[in-house]
Amino acid sequence: MDTIKTASPTKYYVIAWVFGLLFYFLDYVVRSSPAVMIPQLSGAFGVSTVGLVSIVGTYYYTYSTCSLIAGIALDRFGAKYSLFAGALILGLGCLLFVISNYYTGVTGRLLQGAGCAFAFPGCVYLATKGFSPRSLATAIGFTQCLGMLGGSAGQFVVGPLMERGMDETYFWTATGLITILVAVGLLLITPHNRQEHTTSKDLHAPGFLSPYKVVFSNKQSWLCGIISGLLFAPTTIFAMTWGVAFFQKDRNMDFHTATLASAMVAMGWVFGCPLLGYLTDKIGRRKPVLIGGALLMILSLIQLLFLPDLVPAFVSTFTLGVASGAAMIPYSVIKESNPDHVKGSATGAINFITFGVTTLLSPLFSRFFGKTLEAATDKTGHFQSAGLFWIAGIGLAIVVSLFLKETGQGANKAPVNPVTV
Repeated sequence: MDTIKTASPTKYYVIAWVFGLLFYFLDYVVRSSPAVMIPQLSGAFGVSTVGLVSIVGTYYYTYSTCSLIAGIALDRFGAKYSLFAGALILGLGCLLFVISNYYTGVTGRLLQGAGCAFAFPGCVYLATKGFSPRSLATAIGFTQCLGMLGGSAGQFVVGPLMERGMDETYFWTATGLITILVAVGLLLITPHNRQEHTTSKDLHAPGFLSPYKVVFSNKQSWLCGIISGLLFAPTTIFAMTWGVAFFQKDRNMDFHTATLASAMVAMGWVFGCPLLGYLTDKIGRRKPVLIGGALLMILSLIQLLFLPDLVPAFVSTFTLGVASGAAMIPYSVIKESNPDHVKGSATGAINFITFGVTTLLSPLFSRFFGKTLEAATDKTGHFQSAGLFWIAGIGLAIVVSLFLKETGQGANKAPVNPVTV
């Protein structure tokens, strides 16, 4: 088989990329599904709703830090063993969620975050090996779309199943076993290119962390991560964690309607990522589309908070999701703002900063708004206050964007070959 892979490695990289897509899809299913089983998981782990959200939030502790490890692993060891390890860790983390114990719950969620950190950088890595430069942007855009489709499925599909009485242990067992099978598939299919492996070692010989030294010494890298993190947070913290509970408690929605409203944010991403990426390439500018998307996020939230009867909630949240696709534009900017030989590590770096922001904001939101969800007497005011928290974050992202350098083709006389993620 090694001989065949050597003769036609591109074909096997594409097949491995398909397995990587399954890994990334499962990443978002695991990330979003706890939102539709909060009562069940709270009972299993013996904690309150806020305590459960704290367990769920530990996902981002390891996701952000292991994003750096994933970048180094892919640069130095390639995708074969890096993606296998990541998917295997995710599978084991899911299986630990079956055990009704607080500490195994925390450990399982930490492992889920650590494993998932390898999914997106790994898919990007495989896409760069399996597709031509002309097709690369499409492949990476499709990767992000499928991931967000998994985020929507984690609520829109799993929610009704929970409503019909599916046991949460069955879900986590099945998800864990499927993820382990995907891990085995990645190990068997992904080529092991020894020549590429040696070149990567030579490239980073001066220091194990040298690529990150280059990326993190660039102020633009930090700006990209902060902007992306602030625009991601309404999806990762609110829609994928608190959304169902807030729509049920503050807006008196039934479980099915609340799940639909929450899941449509991720569904909007499926359309927003390629649409806004196309617009940035079409006009040759990154910043106008980035700021325009952020402004649309604010408008959709204002309508949801203060004019809820104007359109159904799922329309508002879908619009929010489409506009949230702007959060992926900084992923292009950071690649275009750093040297070619560290573009792979740039993905790990921006994931680290982006979800580091999530790690900081999640306990703040839980403290000021999550803890008062049950006891709040003014439900409308409570919902509006929580939404204004996210509007403030998006507004801050717009301010930070003003300091970002334009990297689109239209900003340079010499055309740049952008990568839209």
